[in-house]
Amino acid sequence: MAVTDKKFEAAANDIKKLTRRPDDEDMLRLYALYKQGSEGDVQGERPGAFSFVDRAKYDAWAKLKGTDQAKARENYVKLVERLKKSYG
Repeated sequence: MAVTDKKFEAAANDIKKLTRRPDDEDMLRLYALYKQGSEGDVQGERPGAFSFVDRAKYDAWAKLKGTDQAKARENYVKLVERLKKSYG
């Protein structure tokens, strides 16, 4: 299934409408898939050890290095659909 730009952006808007915040693991996965799907492989230097949140986000995105942007978009949309069912 090829995910269109419209469907990808709709999923990005849908995630903002959840009634509860997903757990940290799901939030990092959302971030990484969105970045990979919209920008491609991770860029820039890894944040310092005391920038805990930024470093976790960078590392989550770096794990997807080499993943095709279309595949990342597809996985992002699937994850959003799953989270909508769990977190309303």
